[in-house]
Amino acid sequence: MNFLEDPATLTALAILLALLGGLALWIFLIWRKTTYTFLQLILYLVNSFFARVLWRTRVSGPLPIDDSQGAVIVCNHISGIDPLLIQLCTHRVVHWMVAREYFEMPGMSIVFRALGSIPVNRGGVDTAATKLAIRLVQQGGLVGLFPEGRVNQTDDLLLPGRPGAALIALKAKVPVIPCYVSGAPYDGTALGSFFMKANARVVLGQPIDLSEYYGREGDKTVLPELTKRFLKEIARLAGVDDFEPQLAGRNWRTGTENGEATSAPANGEEVVRAANT
Repeated sequence: MNFLEDPATLTALAILLALLGGLALWIFLIWRKTTYTFLQLILYLVNSFFARVLWRTRVSGPLPIDDSQGAVIVCNHISGIDPLLIQLCTHRVVHWMVAREYFEMPGMSIVFRALGSIPVNRGGVDTAATKLAIRLVQQGGLVGLFPEGRVNQTDDLLLPGRPGAALIALKAKVPVIPCYVSGAPYDGTALGSFFMKANARVVLGQPIDLSEYYGREGDKTVLPELTKRFLKEIARLAGVDDFEPQLAGRNWRTGTENGEATSAPANGEEVVRAANT
């Protein structure tokens, strides 16, 4: 007997097709209610599975800003999946800075481009990346940066900070939202976290209004002051109220360490010149 003539087989196929059709309809209905592209939605659903099932992520709530408001998100950096955990806090795409080399990797380049990641050159001041980040938040988008510039594999709560986030927020005239991530898995590799269980947590702070500093990004004291303020607020979200933040050295340059893209040089005057170029 042909297996297609077997009633049991036909019933199983009908059930399978019905389930697949129901899944497709469910995804389509969700997509219609979001601002994601279809590919972004698929990536978001995959991310939700890993973040909520494998990493058992808990979030303190949604981003505390209006959907049309642009903002810069600053966060500590303990794992390569930190951006995936933070994405659970919003239904909007968060644009993260990623080393340009990753955009040339087969498969990964599709993901990064679909998510609107910002390619950053390894060496020197990346004027184009800085300008793109400023433009995105001016248009109401969200840009995420790690002031530490790389994954923190030390016992310190936070590494010395870089002023890229302060510059972008001041130039775009948008608030900064501090965020603290804990419990994210990391084994030192880019993909290792996807095979590790965890109990991750994301804590969001209230937006930091920088309006009193608008137009003062050229003042050499402003970017360091704000960078320290961001780090102290991240530490407060971690439950450490007396944290004394440090700044990266004056000769630091944009680049990557351990595969993590950094954001901007520590010299306030130099970074402002780059943004104005």
